[in-house]
Amino acid sequence: MPHDTIIVLDFGSQYAQLIARRVREQHVYSELVHWDEPAERVLDNRSVKGFILSGGPASVYEPDAPTLPSYVLDSGLPVLGICYGMQLLAYNLGGRVAPAQAREYGPAEIEI
Repeated sequence: MPHDTIIVLDFGSQYAQLIARRVREQHVYSELVHWDEPAERVLDNRSVKGFILSGGPASVYEPDAPTLPSYVLDSGLPVLGICYGMQLLAYNLGGRVAPAQAREYGPAEIEI
């Protein structure tokens, strides 16, 4: 019987390993997977319970930027986006990603 699993999709973040480790420290099984792995390799033989989308160096508006795999939203499972991962969610759900006036580190207010 497969473990309940959180999939951490890596979009090039220097912290992707740390994200997966922190999830495991909460006694939740997680696997770190490159963002362009095919759905059958990510979902088969796993009991996926949600996704975490890591940050990364790209912008959602760059022509060769990593894209959000369709199976993430199609799954209907919970998704947490961090940095670039949140930009991908906003962009794919019809939102607009715009530059901030200054870089933000830590908590910040956003307008929705």
